[in-house]
Amino acid sequence: MTYSSISIESGQLEREENLPVYYDVYAPVATPGTVCKVILFLHGFKGFKDWGAFPDACEEMARAGYVVVAFNFSRNGYGSSREKLTEPDHFAEQTLSSDLQDVEDVIEAVKRGQISHSKVVMDSDHFGVIGHSRGGHTAIVAAAEFPEIRCCVTWAAVASYLDRWDPEMVAQWREKGTTEVQNSRTGETYLLHWSVYEDAEQHADRLMAIRRVKELHIPVLFVVGKADESVPVSDSERLFLECPSGDKEIRFVEGAGHTFNTSHPFVEEDFPRAFEELLNHTENWFLEYLR
Repeated sequence: MTYSSISIESGQLEREENLPVYYDVYAPVATPGTVCKVILFLHGFKGFKDWGAFPDACEEMARAGYVVVAFNFSRNGYGSSREKLTEPDHFAEQTLSSDLQDVEDVIEAVKRGQISHSKVVMDSDHFGVIGHSRGGHTAIVAAAEFPEIRCCVTWAAVASYLDRWDPEMVAQWREKGTTEVQNSRTGETYLLHWSVYEDAEQHADRLMAIRRVKELHIPVLFVVGKADESVPVSDSERLFLECPSGDKEIRFVEGAGHTFNTSHPFVEEDFPRAFEELLNHTENWFLEYLR
C-alpha cells in the first residue's frame, strides 16, 4: 500500500555517556493502530542523517508503508546540528564499536517504546536496515549481531575497514597518535585518534563486515554504482560472494558514483536516474522480504 502523506517526528535518545543519538522517525499517516515494520537508516563516514537526498529517500520508504528511523551516530561530530560538524573531538573517537552500540541502543529504544511515532505502531520484532558506505559496513555487522534485524540493504558498502588503511598510513598514525581526514565537500580537516584503528584491529572478528557477512542467512541486497569513485565496486562483490544467504542479490547501477549522483544540499525536484534506480531496488527488496 502506498500512502500519500507522511509525518516526521524527531527526538534524541539520551544515554549515560552523555552522547545523545539524534533521530528522525518517518511514518505514513495511516489509520490509527496500523502496525508498520521498522527500517533503520545508517549514514556513512563523515556523513549525517540529513545529508543530501537521504531525507527524501526516507520519505519514499515511509510512503511505501514503513517507519524509517534515521539517526546520527553519537560520535559523528554533528551533535544537535543538522548541517555542520560542531564536535570534532567526538568525531575523532568514532569507532566501529561505538557505531554498533548506537544501533543496539536504537533497537532497544524502539522495543521499549522510547523511540516511537504518534501516527502508527512500530513493529519492534521485525527491523530492516539500510546502510550507505561505512553505514553499509555497520549494517552488515549489525544484521549479524542483532536477531531483530530481518532484512538488509547496503548502498556502496565498505567490505573491510582494515583494508581502507594502508600500512604507511597506519605506521604514521601509530607514531603520531592521530591521522588527518579531509571533508572534500567543506574542505575542512579533522583528526582521528589512534584508538579508532586499535578498536578495529583488536575486535576485527566482530567488527569487519567481510567476516560477519558469512553469518547472514537473512535476505541481503547489495547495491553499488559502477562508477563509484570512493569505494571499489569489488567491495560489494566480495560481500555478495561471501554471504551464504539463499536470498541475496547484487545490483549494479550504471554510471552511478558513490552517492548515486546526488550531492549536498539536494534541491532538485526529481531524483537523478541513478538514485531513482537505487530506491526502486531498495523498496522492492523490502516489499518482498520485510513482511
